[in-house]
Amino acid sequence: MKMLYLECNMGAAGDMLTAALAQLVSDPGGFVSRMNGLGLPGVAVRLESSVKCGIAGAHVSVTVDGEEEGAGGPEHHHAHQCSGMDDIVRIIDGLAVSGKVKSDALAVYKLIAEAESRSHGKPVGSIHFHEVGAMDAVADIVGVCLLMEELSPERVLASPVHVGSGQVRCAHGIFPVPAPATAYLLQDVPIYGGTIRGELCTPTGAALLKHFAAGFCPMPVMHVSRIGYGMGKKDFEAVNCVRAYLGMTDEAENEVAELSCNLDDMTPEAVSFAQEVLFRAGALDVYTVPIGMKKSRPGVLLACMCLRESAEKMAALMLRHTTTLGVRETIFRRYTLRREETVRQTPYGPIRFKTSYGDGFVKFKPEYEDIARAARENGLSLSEVAEALSRGSASGEPVK
Repeated sequence: MKMLYLECNMGAAGDMLTAALAQLVSDPGGFVSRMNGLGLPGVAVRLESSVKCGIAGAHVSVTVDGEEEGAGGPEHHHAHQCSGMDDIVRIIDGLAVSGKVKSDALAVYKLIAEAESRSHGKPVGSIHFHEVGAMDAVADIVGVCLLMEELSPERVLASPVHVGSGQVRCAHGIFPVPAPATAYLLQDVPIYGGTIRGELCTPTGAALLKHFAAGFCPMPVMHVSRIGYGMGKKDFEAVNCVRAYLGMTDEAENEVAELSCNLDDMTPEAVSFAQEVLFRAGALDVYTVPIGMKKSRPGVLLACMCLRESAEKMAALMLRHTTTLGVRETIFRRYTLRREETVRQTPYGPIRFKTSYGDGFVKFKPEYEDIARAARENGLSLSEVAEALSRGSASGEPVK
């Protein structure tokens, strides 16, 4: 299984995560060029070499109209701040990126908006993002989402998060570390402080970790192929970085949890929404089965398959988003093929292919969303596009 592990011994911030992941892709310079070609107003992105405590890594610099975040001091904010979620949605929807990147970026901002809402006691619609609403934060979030799409890890895990200690100056005043929004975002995540004074984990970093990481635990056994060091701006006695490991885990045989509950008093729309929430949280599969319940009531069994370390989080989501009063857990052993995703250039544009292999055989299939796009754009049926792609691969000719 393709694994990404994020080591957050010095917390996490959007620029640190971006720099760490950029070192794992095959063409970091191409990523920077793509970011600068998105048309974010006034934004320029640079990937620079950085050395902390004698360790070489990279730092991502995001400037807005030539000025870097925090250049004017702790109370300085860019003129390109966004006033709320409507502004964020408009900007991200207008970017030339895939639907998945847009969905991930908006989901991260939704987490931030909810945390800010709880911190200030205001509805989400009236939240002004302040620091995390600036264009540099939009660049950090979109950048991480683009890199995650390119790397396509099947599983993302992170270490417990070091949040730092002391106080941090925000737009509304001076607050203890972690800042209120960060503290809300890191609920249900293992965190710790220490002797290092300062804010090590920012709201942007916390939201990205919360969205992408399926669990927070010690590093699992894995065959590491690439390592990236994403350096922060500040200097401490310890190396101020996020360290990212990309590799494979031996998981032809592993264990998963199946969570289930019986429902007879929810609308189909509400059940569908609960399924969507579970999928976005990292569920391996979510499905329903029609059942008969007490008093001859028709109902559904809602089941969620997930990694064992994610079971508690998924169970909490099921309890929150359904009417059930309890969730059952069963542990299963499963056998899986190794899987990876590649992008091929075809007559219909770039098409993603899922490839699985093991025990001497290989299976592959094109991604449904890409076939559907090609069919719509060319006035063809799904089967016509799929057959054309299959013929190009079966003949041994490169699919262009």
